[in-house]
Amino acid sequence: MTEGSAESAGSPLLVILSGPSGVGKDAVLRRMRESDLPFHYTVTATTRPQRPMEVDGVDYIFLTKKEFVLRALRHEFLEQAEVYGNFYGVPRKQVSDALSAGSDVIIKADVQGARTIRAAAPEALAIFLAPTGIGELERRLTDRLTESPEALALRLQTAAGEMEQAGDFDHVVYNPEGQLDRAVSDIVAIVAEEKRRIPPRRVEIGTAHDG
Repeated sequence: MTEGSAESAGSPLLVILSGPSGVGKDAVLRRMRESDLPFHYTVTATTRPQRPMEVDGVDYIFLTKKEFVLRALRHEFLEQAEVYGNFYGVPRKQVSDALSAGSDVIIKADVQGARTIRAAAPEALAIFLAPTGIGELERRLTDRLTESPEALALRLQTAAGEMEQAGDFDHVVYNPEGQLDRAVSDIVAIVAEEKRRIPPRRVEIGTAHDG
């Protein structure tokens, strides 16, 4: 199967993959792409600096703050938020075009963003990607070497609060260190089961909530 195909039964599904910073959302989505799984993967726009090895338009759409604000004023984002001093936004057209074409869509979002997307699209399937504990998350963020000590402390404090909200999601998938394929398999199984629901979820993208 190729990305964007609609071989599964049921209506196109909008999937939100959320969880605290450092839990491995990017790694999970990268492995799903590598496995040629049948999703349209949205690319988030951001004003944060581009990291080494990141590809513009693939990992993120990197924008200046001025460019981001202009797009926001044109209501181009399904969801937008300021996180740790940088702006993030999910391009609305990517999502609506893919759903209209019959493709299942997966959106990566932080916990705040997931809440906003569900307000605009209540039938979206929300999956919380969780670490086995805050200690594991701290190790991952420390190993990443992209944060100052102050920024790391803020991320961990925020993550602790976000993990308390896992119960608000439809499903929780754990992503222990070294078990990435298992996390991917769990997500794929959840989506497959959801696609077998009768009646299927029918996703309508609202316009009243732009972050």
